[in-house]
Amino acid sequence: MPGSGPKYYPCVLCNKRTKPHERRSINKSVANYLKKNFLITYKQEDKICNTCRHKYYVQETRQSSVVQHILSDDEDYAPPAKRRSTVLSSPPSVSLSIPSTSKSHSYCFICKKPGPKLIVVPSQARFSAFLKKEVIIPAGCRCCPGHLTEDNFTEDAISKINCTNDNVILNRSSIMDILKKLRYTALQNEQSRIDFDTDKVLSDSDFINLTGINKDNFNDLHSYIKNAVRNTPTRSTRTSLGIFLFKLKSGISNKVLSTIFNISRSSLRRAISCVRQALVKNFVPENLGFKHISHDDVVNLHTRPLAQTLFGEGTNTQAILVLDGTYMYIQKSGNFHFQRRSYSLHKGRPLVKPMVVVTTTGYFVTVLGPYMADC
Repeated sequence: MPGSGPKYYPCVLCNKRTKPHERRSINKSVANYLKKNFLITYKQEDKICNTCRHKYYVQETRQSSVVQHILSDDEDYAPPAKRRSTVLSSPPSVSLSIPSTSKSHSYCFICKKPGPKLIVVPSQARFSAFLKKEVIIPAGCRCCPGHLTEDNFTEDAISKINCTNDNVILNRSSIMDILKKLRYTALQNEQSRIDFDTDKVLSDSDFINLTGINKDNFNDLHSYIKNAVRNTPTRSTRTSLGIFLFKLKSGISNKVLSTIFNISRSSLRRAISCVRQALVKNFVPENLGFKHISHDDVVNLHTRPLAQTLFGEGTNTQAILVLDGTYMYIQKSGNFHFQRRSYSLHKGRPLVKPMVVVTTTGYFVTVLGPYMADC
């Protein structure tokens, strides 16, 4: 009977007779491709062979390679469950005359130490290195954990960064990311009143006027708290220490300090509290108290010859100390019990009484107390 023979399905593009395992249906994207490139309008029963369909996918892949979906730098090495969103990025094609470091997963790009205990350099650390040393660290570089402190390079690590390339090739997305971070940093520095983070902003006399100590002593004191106080978007560890010392020296209210440093009063209170706790834990035990200095050091280094002549036996083996009780005036407390105990009937104002123990050269050994005014 006519029409009872097998039905053939030629390819709509190459007109080749397709076998059952080679023929494919035409979806919407393939139909748009045929209409755009070959002016072919397909019918519902038309088929396309696997070879022509593969050519379509190859061409579409080449066209879409110019704009591809990639993850941001921080999410590129995160597990799939933590990947948030994708951004459009062009391939690396912009060459800039900016030095860059080597990129390797098998060794630290700073000290060249091999793995396996290496970590991926955070985006904040790479941007900080660009600001301080004008060097581009490619995304995915790895380094030793000891080179980082709270997502930032240490000063020693910054000084050891070596550039291996004079030029760097970036894509448009990376350049836009750098420009956005530079803009954010510029706006943040514009809003800040006093900057303790940059050594060139404040002179040595400015440090003395604001904090009571010079710049070198400030840096030495900062080494005691930098690992105990964390950086926040509104203040760094150096700014927190500057706020604490400025509060001690001036005694002005937190309301005025929040205006001067352009941070909220709650953040100001947290900064003062964190620095105080860090100093009590790390700095005070090494510089104050009877255990921080030996008996021989007190006799040999901090005892004047006149005191040995007047009060010693002439053998220079006795430690001569001076104990002096003094007053520290304080504000009126809102706690009634503390207010009653701290009010001095003799002075007519609230105060506490510390007992200071010093040597004859004026070296502070320890401070006892403070005691209440009713003691």
